[in-house]
Amino acid sequence: MRWWDIDRVLELEKDLFPEDAWSRGMFWSELAHARGPEATRRYLVAEAEGDGTGGGTGDGADDGGRILGYAGLAASGELGDVQTIAVARDQQGTGLGGRLLTELLRAATAFECAEVMLECRVDNVRAQKLYERFGFAPIGFRRGYYQPGNVDALVMRLTDPSSSVQGTEING
Repeated sequence: MRWWDIDRVLELEKDLFPEDAWSRGMFWSELAHARGPEATRRYLVAEAEGDGTGGGTGDGADDGGRILGYAGLAASGELGDVQTIAVARDQQGTGLGGRLLTELLRAATAFECAEVMLECRVDNVRAQKLYERFGFAPIGFRRGYYQPGNVDALVMRLTDPSSSVQGTEING
């Protein structure tokens, strides 16, 4: 993910999480920590193929196609934390979420994280099943974590993220 992706990411963010969408400033702040030798973040997007014309920003950056999904990881010492993972409604169930998660776990391995944590809405069973397939295990709850609505978060942990992605292959 780069700065020129933020507007398209925000469109998807607001569609998927209308009540508690991240702001432009939150994405900018995360991306500020995603470059250079001191980087502690990895953010990525999956996008439909664009027409190659560079799309309408006028800044020379290729805007590509529609954002199909995005994901982000923060690393601190030996701990990684999945900050966000989102897949467009019409792409859910296609394997895109698994590909994004694989890339985050590769990043966690590159950051030398010994474990990766995440929070997931207790009512998001599809996401929980995805995380369990990758070896994440539930370890607790955060009561009222998601607002509004006061929905609990299931806290999940993966130990040794490098073993979770061995032999996986990303296409596209």
